[in-house]
Amino acid sequence: MALALLRTPVNPFDAKTALLARHAQHVVLIHFPIALFIMAVVFDVIAHWTKRRGLADAVYYNLLAAAISTFPVLATGILAWQFQLEGQKLKGILLLHLVLACISSVLIWLVWWVHFRARRRSEALPNYRLAMELLAVGIVALTGHLGGFLSGVNGPG
Repeated sequence: MALALLRTPVNPFDAKTALLARHAQHVVLIHFPIALFIMAVVFDVIAHWTKRRGLADAVYYNLLAAAISTFPVLATGILAWQFQLEGQKLKGILLLHLVLACISSVLIWLVWWVHFRARRRSEALPNYRLAMELLAVGIVALTGHLGGFLSGVNGPG
């Protein structure tokens, strides 16, 4: 299958391979929204407990960066599907990964919007946001876990 290309040994310091590989951009870019979002949630929990305004600002900007970075990640994921599998119909883990990736992106944007709205109106953040953020972290983690299987990191790929 085309995913076997992911296991081909290559020089990790070869710029041409890193930049022009048909799947590499998605695999590299995906770490940005995941890390930014998870750290935003961690900061938000700490800010909620300590009432520190500086952490609340860090949360907002991490969420904004995570939300914006979902666009190139989704685009490169779709391009990887088109290049690697030549647009074949998705099924199994790959289909579930795509569906969860879309849900994750929507949740990241939704969490940012809740923070944006509260900030714009100079209101306190609603308490339900913490449950929404933890749910989103779980969906993001599951999406990444499935992506690890697809790339061969978490098992056969």
